[in-house]
Amino acid sequence: MELVRCPWCLGDADYMRYHDKEWGRPLKNNRKLFELLILEGAQAGLSWLTILKRREGYREVFDGMDPEIIAGYGDKDIERCMGDARIIRNSRKIRSAIENARAYLAMMEGRASFSKWLWNWVDGEPIVHHYKTMKEIPVTTELSDKISKELKQKGFSFVGSTIVYSYMQSAGLVNDHLVDCFCKHDS
Repeated sequence: MELVRCPWCLGDADYMRYHDKEWGRPLKNNRKLFELLILEGAQAGLSWLTILKRREGYREVFDGMDPEIIAGYGDKDIERCMGDARIIRNSRKIRSAIENARAYLAMMEGRASFSKWLWNWVDGEPIVHHYKTMKEIPVTTELSDKISKELKQKGFSFVGSTIVYSYMQSAGLVNDHLVDCFCKHDS
């Protein structure tokens, strides 16, 4: 018997693997949450599959997605990144990764970790939705609006409400697997 999956991931083995093993599963590791935020911002205007296929390139080009190293990037690093086809060569997105690394590090110096701050928005537990079709799933919510606004106030960029909601789905803050998806109760 074939597994039923959310239809957005069908047609590509990498996409299905990502759906099955990562998407919607609660992610609480600070570094992985930082990486995911950078990748979600890079995705703006593109498909997630485009970024997923370049994820390893991002890790290599951006020094293992180490926020401390990225926060120190200057013009030469931006130039280097702009010349590397393994990532999306958009100067605004590259500069955003640097700004976000600095904002992330500033948050990590505070009272709570980035993960704790993020998961406090959902009281530490995923919000579980019961959507039957892709059409039912929103692209933004009141909560993604609020998180987006606060991230911007903290100095983050490429964190509009749509990107934030996608981030919430990816990081498992919301479980938007369709009700008939085999991952619905598995994540």
